[in-house]
Amino acid sequence: MAHDMFAPARPALTPELMIRAYAAGIFPMSDGAEDDSIFWVDPQRRGVFPLDRFHVSRSLARRIRQGGFEIAINRDFGAVVAACADRPETWINADIHNTYMALHAMGRAHSVEVWMEGLLAGGVFGVTLGAAFFGESMFSRRTDGSKLALAHLIERLRGGGFQLFDTQFTTSHLESLGAVELPRAEYRRQLQLALASEADFFAMDRAG
Repeated sequence: MAHDMFAPARPALTPELMIRAYAAGIFPMSDGAEDDSIFWVDPQRRGVFPLDRFHVSRSLARRIRQGGFEIAINRDFGAVVAACADRPETWINADIHNTYMALHAMGRAHSVEVWMEGLLAGGVFGVTLGAAFFGESMFSRRTDGSKLALAHLIERLRGGGFQLFDTQFTTSHLESLGAVELPRAEYRRQLQLALASEADFFAMDRAG
C-alpha cells in the first residue's frame, strides 16, 4: 500500500542544544546565510590556541603601544556577529545567529570589540563553558582590528583561569599567531578537563 514518506523533523536549534553539543565536542554550521539547513561538525583534527603560545609579532606589539583604539566587551555583541557573517561565504544563518544572541542574553556568549574613532573596527566572539572558550569567528574593518581583539581575548582568558581556547579549525593566519591542531581524542580529553573546571571571563574587569 502506498504511503507518504517524510524525513524526521530536525530538532530546533536552541541555546540548550548548542551548549550540549559544545560539551560533546561538536558545533553547528550552515552552508550560507540564506540556507535554512544546519549540520553538525566533529573534526578529526581540532584547532586550539594554547594560551601560553600566542605570538605577538613586533609589528603587533608596536601597534598595541601606539594606541588609538578602545577595547570593549559586549558593547555591541549583535554587531560583531553580524560583521562576522557579512562576507561572501558564511556559515552563520539566521538560526545560528539567533541562537548566539540567546546565548549572549544568558551570559554564555561574549564579544571582544575594537573601536576606532567611534566605529567598530574589529572583533571576535565566542561561547564560554566551564574553563573552555569556544571561539566562533572574528572580523576586521581596519588594519589589525581582529589581531588587536584576539590579543586582548588571550590576555582575558589567561587572567580568568581558562584552560582551553577552541578555534574549531586552523588557518595559516591563526597558525602564525600560535594556533595548533589536536587529534580528536586529545581535544576531547582537554575539553573534559576544562568543562570540569571554573573560569571567569570578567576577572580582568573585577581586578580593575
